[in-house]
Amino acid sequence: MNRPDDLAALDRQPADYVPRTRHLEPDGRPTYTNRLIHEASPYLRQHAHNPVDWWPWGDAAFAEAARRAVPVFLSVGYSTCHWCHVMEHESFEDVEIAAFLNAHFVPVKVDREERPDVDAVHMAFLQRTTGGGGWPMSVWLTPERRPLFAGTYFPPRDGDRGGMRGFLTVLRALAANWRDPALQQQAEPVLEALRQPTTVLGGALPDGAPLDGLERVYLELFDATWGGFGRAPKFPRPCVLEGLLRQWQRSGDARTLEAVRRTLERMHCGGMYDHVGGGFARYSVDVSWTVPHFEKMLYDNAQLVVAYLEGYQATGEAHFARVARDVLRYLDREMSHPDGGFYSATDADSADADGHLHEGLFFTWTPSEIDAALPADDAAWVKATFNVRAGGNFEGRTVLHLDRPLSAADHARWLEVREALYAVRAKRPAPGLDDKILAAWNGLAISAFARASLVLGEPRFAERAARAADFVLTTLRDGARLRRSWRAGVDGPPAVLDDYAAMVGAALDLLEATGEVRWLDAALDLQTVLDAHFADPAGGYFRTPDDGEALLFREKPDYDGAEPSGNSLCANNLLRLAEITDDDAPRDWALETLRGFAEALHHAPHAVPKLCCALAWHHAAVRQVALVTPDATRPDALLAAAHAPFAPHKVVLWGPANGPLAERVPLFTDRKAGDAGPLAYVCVGMSCDLPTDDPERVARQVAVP
Repeated sequence: MNRPDDLAALDRQPADYVPRTRHLEPDGRPTYTNRLIHEASPYLRQHAHNPVDWWPWGDAAFAEAARRAVPVFLSVGYSTCHWCHVMEHESFEDVEIAAFLNAHFVPVKVDREERPDVDAVHMAFLQRTTGGGGWPMSVWLTPERRPLFAGTYFPPRDGDRGGMRGFLTVLRALAANWRDPALQQQAEPVLEALRQPTTVLGGALPDGAPLDGLERVYLELFDATWGGFGRAPKFPRPCVLEGLLRQWQRSGDARTLEAVRRTLERMHCGGMYDHVGGGFARYSVDVSWTVPHFEKMLYDNAQLVVAYLEGYQATGEAHFARVARDVLRYLDREMSHPDGGFYSATDADSADADGHLHEGLFFTWTPSEIDAALPADDAAWVKATFNVRAGGNFEGRTVLHLDRPLSAADHARWLEVREALYAVRAKRPAPGLDDKILAAWNGLAISAFARASLVLGEPRFAERAARAADFVLTTLRDGARLRRSWRAGVDGPPAVLDDYAAMVGAALDLLEATGEVRWLDAALDLQTVLDAHFADPAGGYFRTPDDGEALLFREKPDYDGAEPSGNSLCANNLLRLAEITDDDAPRDWALETLRGFAEALHHAPHAVPKLCCALAWHHAAVRQVALVTPDATRPDALLAAAHAPFAPHKVVLWGPANGPLAERVPLFTDRKAGDAGPLAYVCVGMSCDLPTDDPERVARQVAVP
């Protein structure tokens, strides 16, 4: 273990770096420093002053394990993970535990957001062997990278948290027994099962039954009182709402629309929504969405914008549009790099006046704090409206929440009042910011801004989306290939499937929002890399490229959880590309992907709702809309009409009759603008309506009968 004055790299620390360790010298310098001080990831840097002699993931760590003839201890987490912080404080800051770990293992730390490939394969092993999973993930490996044993959180010692085995006990047992052939061989059947193909070449293309199954499962789980599905804790899983809306369009079942509407309403009214600053927390710990786990993630908020936009289209309820605008405002104000990219997350914990961390302290209020921040009449209104009472609802303080959506008048009043509260809150110590920029999560955010520009009729959102896309496609790019992450001038590892897939979708959304052909080129270029390096002949795509690091096995993701899987994103992208380019090849591969994952679609449609969206597209009457303009002026009225109804199975492109886009897209062939302005051409398959300049007619043509 190096002392800080022995490590020259300390002179090159970012100016914003603040050690979190409790081990300090009399002069305030950290007592311990390890190799993670060299890393860009905020999560890894959080552990740079643990007494544990951490290594980053890589060949050097496993070579060291082979040299010393000891196993590797792999710990995987992320910067806003509450139990990761707990295990750090209890075990990785414990000098006795650290000394044993350093003596008998090579400890390796991984940021799961930076290396989702490493996380995914070891999580699959953990889930197969224990039946559960989660973070922090703890895995013990041989120097040859074969797993020995896996778990999640461990308390430091036996008896510290009920009957769980302590971390030190587990370490001692594995240090003594890791060479046992029986222990080393027990992983082989699990690995063999994980290496089996997950898709089958030439399977049958699913009909609409998986969509019916998706609807049936979630209607059974729906909480009619509070919205959402199932019991606490409740997570916002936007792709479920997207899948249900598409099935509602297909089935016409009013219960399905009500399940989506009620869920969107209650999530926003609850305390999971940050009513003062905007944006959603990661999840609610209770059934009523009142008390959240307070970290905020870019991927959640980006997807929720789209869910609220679609809820607005489907129901016409204006407050859903207000929520979408509010979340975009939060992302632009608090989660933006000056050059355009979006940061990853903020933590749940923040410091009190004595520097001690408390969950939710930054976001919660007492009646006296409201009184001090506002005039008396406004303070009384806020306390009554947002349920602020003495004693609160969370550790003596109140998580603001509404009983019902605000009326238009009350919302206008709130917009004025909340700025005073925001200013007061801004003086509090803020939660930690994970300011690394991830390609996949930025792709989701870019799509949210681009789609909002169309649904809400506000071009400024498309401009913001284009800034972020330009940042990703320049700063996070190495030739034709993307990088997964970037922070403070440091490139992260190579991109994985999700990064390319999300950015292809983002480019297609920007194409529709701006009419600029460069976004079509960007989508095609990234899709070319996917097809060349990630595709599986049996259908679908692997998470990692064919020239990437060899891991335990090469995974093909399909589960649409908090984030949609890369395969689901790809299937949706390919179907859109086929309509835009009039090329059968992308459609054929999308259908091969659906065939490949037919078993998941048939037997567990609730697990693949975003893939169900692609299936719904395939079975829908897709609208092709060309808005042909006399010049480069944006056809606002026709665009607004085309995007007013909930009609997700469409492509809407606009531009001059002889412009760059028209030269590339067959949809514009032989199409002209009108003498008085733009004309809309709406087609379904080989059948087209007469061109029109009437926005109301366009809305009727686009809407699904």
